[in-house]
Amino acid sequence: MRCRRSVADPPDDPVVVEAMGEVAERLVELLDGAGYRRPATPMGISAYIIAFNEAEKIESAVNSVLWADEVVVADSGSTDGTAELATALGARVVQVPFSGFGRLRNDVLPHLSHEWIFSLDADERCTPEARDEILAIVADPASAPVWLTPRRNWFLGRWVRHSGWYPDYRQPQLFRRGAMRYREDLVHEGYELLQGAPLARMRCAIWQIPFRNIEQALHKANRYSTLGAQQAAASGRRGSLLKAMLHGSAAFVRHYFIKLGFLDGSAGFVIAMANFHGTFWRYVKLTEITARFAAPPQASRLARSESVQSPIVPASRG
Repeated sequence: MRCRRSVADPPDDPVVVEAMGEVAERLVELLDGAGYRRPATPMGISAYIIAFNEAEKIESAVNSVLWADEVVVADSGSTDGTAELATALGARVVQVPFSGFGRLRNDVLPHLSHEWIFSLDADERCTPEARDEILAIVADPASAPVWLTPRRNWFLGRWVRHSGWYPDYRQPQLFRRGAMRYREDLVHEGYELLQGAPLARMRCAIWQIPFRNIEQALHKANRYSTLGAQQAAASGRRGSLLKAMLHGSAAFVRHYFIKLGFLDGSAGFVIAMANFHGTFWRYVKLTEITARFAAPPQASRLARSESVQSPIVPASRG
């Protein structure tokens, strides 16, 4: 299948991206008002979105998958109105406690109703081209049961074409029920194919707009480095400052040189530096967890120690 529009040349302005989403939403409203309902796919598609305090992003994510037979938002106790916004858009919201991304995804699956499952994050948008390819896959009885989906990332005012951010395959995002499961990792969750299910790759990309600004990127890096350190410690790994420097430097080299991040200009350099810092702090946090540094002395004990070592000498009277 060929994408109608090349994924290498999407609109270059996020304002255009949002406008396209608004046009699509308006078209859905007009069709609904005219009494039109899209026929359900033969096997049915459940689209699910994981979210936590994603009020700024959830609307665009939900609108991009309203073509699915079911849209489920797995919320983990958001306090910013994410769940209410998703419900107003027509999604079904289920509350799933967060205890790691892998377990979260596995816990969502029993809440889904249909044979085919499409996963989306709150910062991702399903493009019309990806939608059409998904519908064609589902309609073909001979299609593979598990599919990786390419992602096109927008960062620092441009579409990133290298740096390991395109095609940016992660775990499969389209699969048949029972064909795979997620490994219950705290972060960067892997997956397991079940019953010898073959793995295929989609041609058409979805979009990811991961960060509103650098502050948001740093917040995510801090959270993920903490989860990564906890996961490494649970598996028996140990850290050190030497490991932090070596692994951090290797991450920079991998993204900036080996994955051609230098071709992405300033965005590529920032991505490489972010990978250095994220990896560096993950190993430093792992060192902190496993080294079990001594706690600081209590103020009362410090005062008693100083009083013993430095007795007060009365001032002489002249």
